[in-house]
Order: sequence, then structure tokens, then C-alpha cells
Amino acid sequence: MDNATSVPALGEFWPGQGGHNGGPVAAHGNVAAHYLIIAAKDVGSHEWGERGSESQATSKRDGFANTVTLMEGDHPAAKAATGYTADGHDNFYLPAAAELYQCWLNAPDLFAKDTWYWSSTQRSATSAFGMYFGDGNQFSTDKFNELRVRPVRRLFI
Repeated sequence: MDNATSVPALGEFWPGQGGHNGGPVAAHGNVAAHYLIIAAKDVGSHEWGERGSESQATSKRDGFANTVTLMEGDHPAAKAATGYTADGHDNFYLPAAAELYQCWLNAPDLFAKDTWYWSSTQRSATSAFGMYFGDGNQFSTDKFNELRVRPVRRLFI
């Protein structure tokens, strides 16, 4: 990144980055500090997938790692997120529960208020976490439900 003056306001479209500024994310674990970029649009409604199977996609903060794990199986929501491309970027993924919460905090107007969105964070063999942007409620629901999918990507600082 050139400098802080090139960073658009929270929720604003970020030219050349494939979406909107979802805000900064501090370094954690082996993930360097970055901005969360929110895709400009949803990519439909999909099942989370593999109901009845335990997954290692349990991180509440690292949606990228969760999505890498999910891509090894039959997970329609993760496949839809990774299939999204914009501005030449093809590194979108299904956000983790905490990343969805950051989207609600920093750019809630980018999301439909009357529907639920999937996260990449599994809750159990039969459920995963989702979020309702009307009020910021996070919940776990059955993996066979079709919820909206909004991809995100990282812009490392």
C-alpha cells in the first residue's frame, strides 16, 4: 500500500481492490495485519454443505484458513465465495464469524437486512455459524439451509 491517504472510508468502494473497505484487521497468529475487502455483491444463496460431518473449519477469525479446509470437501457456500473474482483478484473466501461481525460493524449497509449470511465457521457436525445483518445477531443453523454468501478478501498492509 502506498499510504494511509489512499485508504477509502469504511464501507466505501476501494478502486482496484475488488470491493469495499471492511476495515483494518490486526495481525493474529500467523496472519499479518490487513484490510478486509468486502465483495461488491452477494454470490447467491447456498447450503454450507456436508451436514453430519465434522470439519476442521472452526476458526472464528480466520475465514481464509477455514475456506481452504472447506474446499477439500463438498461445501457449496465456500465454493461460491472462492469462485468470485473482481478487479483481477481471485483470492476471495467465505468469511469467518468474526469477519462477518466486522462487516456488520463497519459496513452494514452493504448487506441485505432481511436475510441470513453464512460464515465459514463450523459449530458442530450438523450446524455452522451465520449472521443476520438486520440486527447483528450471530447464530448457528443447520448446514443444509441455504443462506446468502458474501465473499471477502485480504489486502495486506
